[in-house]
Amino acid sequence: MVKLAFIGTHGVGKTTLCYDLGAVLKKRGLHVDLVKEVARLSPLPINRQTSLEAQMWILTTQIAEEIRSAAHHEVVVCDRSVLDNYAYLVFAAGRQRWLEPLVNRWMKTYDLLFKVPISGDPSADGIRDTDAFFMRQIDRLVDELVAERSLPCERLPEGRREDWSEIVRERVVRLPALAERLF
Repeated sequence: MVKLAFIGTHGVGKTTLCYDLGAVLKKRGLHVDLVKEVARLSPLPINRQTSLEAQMWILTTQIAEEIRSAAHHEVVVCDRSVLDNYAYLVFAAGRQRWLEPLVNRWMKTYDLLFKVPISGDPSADGIRDTDAFFMRQIDRLVDELVAERSLPCERLPEGRREDWSEIVRERVVRLPALAERLF
């Protein structure tokens, strides 16, 4: 099983990239599942109104969805990782050191991370916050958490959004676990 995740703040194109990659891999005969952003399902407030409890629900639901998906699919493409969810939690409630061993352990389950930068203005979808300051803070926290953990991460180039899908495809097909299946 191979697990990939797109990380970064909301409204930057992670979902579009997930669907693009999933479609390409399915066309090549792989059994693929997408783990969608679970924050949209939260029974508690999200965005700037969130709380420690809401972010704990989101983080643990993310893990549960990834476990469910991995049990039945050879490739799992995640619209976020637990690191993103932890960044929102840190923004809302500060560092929760007791939770960091879980986040650190879970981050080892991803075979490849793609950091999606802020590129232009977000489009309002009725759910996610479009406040630019909030988005930049989450983006900064994600970068900080990646750096602290020295996580290997493919950073998509700012200002080249039209190239992102191709960059992602080229990198994914080079993964040893997939290269033998795809060629």
